[in-house]
Amino acid sequence: MAKNVAEQLVEMLVEAGVKRVYAVTGDSLNYFNDAVRRNGKIKWIHVRNEEAGAFAAAAEAELDGIACCAGSCGPGHVHLINGLYDAHRSHVPVIAIASTIPTGEFGTEFFQETNTIKLFDDCSYYNQVATTAEQAPRMFQTAIQTAIHKKGVSVFGLPGDVAEMDAVESVTAMQIFRNKPVIRPSDGELAALAELLNEEKRVMIYCGIGATEAHDEVVELASKLKAPVGFSFRGKMGIQYDNPYSVGMTGLLGQPSGYHAMHEADLVLLLGTDFPYVNFMPVKNKIIQIDERPERLGRRAKLTMGLCGDVADSLKALLPLLKAKTDDKFLKSQLEFYEKVKENQQVYVKDQGEENKIQPEFVAETINRLAAHDAIFTVDTGMCCVWGARFIDGTGKRKMLGSFNHGSMANAMPMAIGAALAHPEQPVIALCGDGGLSMLLGDLATIKQYNLPIKLVVFNNRALGMVKLEMEV
Repeated sequence: MAKNVAEQLVEMLVEAGVKRVYAVTGDSLNYFNDAVRRNGKIKWIHVRNEEAGAFAAAAEAELDGIACCAGSCGPGHVHLINGLYDAHRSHVPVIAIASTIPTGEFGTEFFQETNTIKLFDDCSYYNQVATTAEQAPRMFQTAIQTAIHKKGVSVFGLPGDVAEMDAVESVTAMQIFRNKPVIRPSDGELAALAELLNEEKRVMIYCGIGATEAHDEVVELASKLKAPVGFSFRGKMGIQYDNPYSVGMTGLLGQPSGYHAMHEADLVLLLGTDFPYVNFMPVKNKIIQIDERPERLGRRAKLTMGLCGDVADSLKALLPLLKAKTDDKFLKSQLEFYEKVKENQQVYVKDQGEENKIQPEFVAETINRLAAHDAIFTVDTGMCCVWGARFIDGTGKRKMLGSFNHGSMANAMPMAIGAALAHPEQPVIALCGDGGLSMLLGDLATIKQYNLPIKLVVFNNRALGMVKLEMEV
């Protein structure tokens, strides 16, 4: 018996390394669902809301580099959108299968009809609908390649009648290519950068998630330049640990020490960060930015120099060009200030609160102390981000996942589902707000169904805490 299009697409997902599909099934999705069952190499994860499935896929994709979710026509598509926005804005590769009504009913206001091209246009890099068996494998291969290499969402519209068609072998490539090119500035640009760094006495390094694979190079750079190192929330887990030059975060969630070091420096080197809060960026000193995506250069600050490159590749080429500095007065002063900031922060930890009114700082610090060195944390948007940013420390093995760019509520619990399924060998701890948890509460049943050993810590302040705080201020 010839395989159908749905079975062909499942084989391609297996080739791409997809292990699970997070979905709520529906009649337009039945052929794909059945193809997953027949193949046996991908597990169908039944979530209670497609939004939760998309959040779970986003978490798995951030940890492992690829994930898949699916929704059936109409409401299933709409439920996917918020989680896909989060994945796309977090730049993680997620394949979304959006099954649709039969092609013969397109444009007739058929039951549950939605225009997937319009619907998903703003939260995807690739977004197309296959209408023939010949198109399907070529388009799906493009969708997967796009998600992996552009680091974002690809939406593949799969009409139910196309899914059941006999598969047609593609005349183009069906395998998935995972390239890791070396990307760094030119020799001339690196020489000019080295000259600037060698000249300036007070240099500060600020790292985002784009620098997390360059931990050792960042520490070596800081050692040579006698430079304090700050980091964003997404960059924290990869940069903070084993880093004697750390001065913490800046911004709303950060500490005064990170802000102070950035503004007191003569030159700030931004590495792999798209930190959005321009009001926290300095305006009087020189700023140099290195990012693998050139469209990000200069959109948050006025730059003296903007360079395109992978942070690790760029620093490996830069380090031999630098002279080791001996004057460490600036570095020492910033580190001393950071120690005072941390001491002041402990005041809230030592005040444990009273019965039924435990201080959240004490809770977060206790979790940090007791959690395993390789724990995966997820945090809800809002005050849970504050507790995670200030009290959960990196170890080199820990991960911290959240809706850091999209800023959605209700992300922590479903992200914990994706993390726990992808990494059953690691403890998963979700720091949930009472508002966030209640928003997608139905997927507690998913945790129970799959017997996931997730720790859900609910910060019950009986309010949408950060919004309440902003209104009170």
